[in-house]
Amino acid sequence: MNWIKKLIINKTKVLEMSRKQQTIQKEISLSGVGLHTGKEVHLTFKPAPENHGFAFVRTDLEGKPLIEAKAEYVTDTQRGTNLEKNGVVINTSEHVLAAVVGLGIDNIIIELSAPEPPIMDGSSKFFIEALESAGLQSQEADIEEYIVKDVISYKDEATGSEIILMPSDEYEVTTMVDFGTKVLGTQNATLEHISDFKKDISAARTFSFLHEIEMLLDNDLIKGGDLNNAIVYVDKELSSETMEKLRVAFKKEDVKVKPNGILDNLTLHWPNEAARHKLLDVVGDLALVGTRFRGKVIANKPGHGVNTQFAKKLAKLIKIEKRNNVPEYDLNQPPLMDVNQIMKMLPHRPPFLLVDRILELSDKHVVGMKNVTMNEPFFVGHFPGAPVMPGVLQVEAMAQAGGILVLSTVPDPENYLTFFIKIDKVRFKKQVLPGDTLVFKLELLTPIRRGICHMQAYAYANGKLVSEAELMAQILKRKE
Repeated sequence: MNWIKKLIINKTKVLEMSRKQQTIQKEISLSGVGLHTGKEVHLTFKPAPENHGFAFVRTDLEGKPLIEAKAEYVTDTQRGTNLEKNGVVINTSEHVLAAVVGLGIDNIIIELSAPEPPIMDGSSKFFIEALESAGLQSQEADIEEYIVKDVISYKDEATGSEIILMPSDEYEVTTMVDFGTKVLGTQNATLEHISDFKKDISAARTFSFLHEIEMLLDNDLIKGGDLNNAIVYVDKELSSETMEKLRVAFKKEDVKVKPNGILDNLTLHWPNEAARHKLLDVVGDLALVGTRFRGKVIANKPGHGVNTQFAKKLAKLIKIEKRNNVPEYDLNQPPLMDVNQIMKMLPHRPPFLLVDRILELSDKHVVGMKNVTMNEPFFVGHFPGAPVMPGVLQVEAMAQAGGILVLSTVPDPENYLTFFIKIDKVRFKKQVLPGDTLVFKLELLTPIRRGICHMQAYAYANGKLVSEAELMAQILKRKE
């Protein structure tokens, strides 16, 4: 079966293949309390397979549900970036994600015993230290990196916050913040190389203004805070009533204001620590794009709302460009698998065998082909005088190509049958007519487990996308 593993490398214009992906060498854990929930939480970083990406797992819930760290799951950004999928919530995800990105990690599982990661000291420092102690592990798969070619921007008209992404030789970030207060004023911070994140950004702690702290305390919305994990800028007169609230909340006998306008018991790491923490948040929030990208981010008055809206926009643009980036193949070259080899793996037979050739095959993707001729039996009734290939058969053809991908994982594919489990997000763009050559490209969305294959499928003809779908199929052994 060595011929199944042959891979012809396809160079695309949208995603550039370069360095190898990384995960961590071993599990590592740390504990603390959530800033807003005040709940004790145990966090464990675990290695993840290639192309897995970032994902959270709630170990305190039945079935240990998994939530991918993707912008599409952002539901609330009032007091951090909060994710929700199928009713399962992850709160304040940004600091831990920033640490993962800052160390150049591509694949990781983050297990939590509560909804919110521990706040620690309000920065990413302790997450960085834990991940480094686990060690980084290079993987076989190449990194897929989106190369920014044009300026991309998003502006929140209500707040004036704006994020601009422009071409650059590497990933860099600049934040510009203006809080309109004498105690803080205008600050800027720049990260020119992501490799400097640990040194220049990771220790920047979260901050808040006194009037915000009062509101949170009055509404019982900050239960895990103390003067060691949040910088509090005093932007109003500190009354005796407020002093008493702070003493109780922070478990201090006395609370004072330092000459630089912050509450005592903390010393700033940098004069512009607030701007650096805003940069940290940008890195963490943009991790939700789900793909590495190369470009310069300029964030003016950033916040979780504008950050995550931009992440959603960028993720959508990357998906559209990838989908419309028609792969090029030399159809005159000998195929990886001809129709006879295909029939040794697939149970389908004419007239329901809808794949003529396999052009590429790896453990992550497959490329197949079908020549559509007027001799196809379905053209007899679909439609007389106006032959068009039914969309349902286009989906079936893509699924059969995906069947080759999943069946290549077993030593005896002839003893298995493939069955649909789910079809989602189906779109038909162009008609497929007699004489067209269909090229199918399917890529794994998640690793194959227990014979279940979850794939993104595209079909192209005449240099254009004609149909697409998310497919899930399972192989089951034939009954005796």
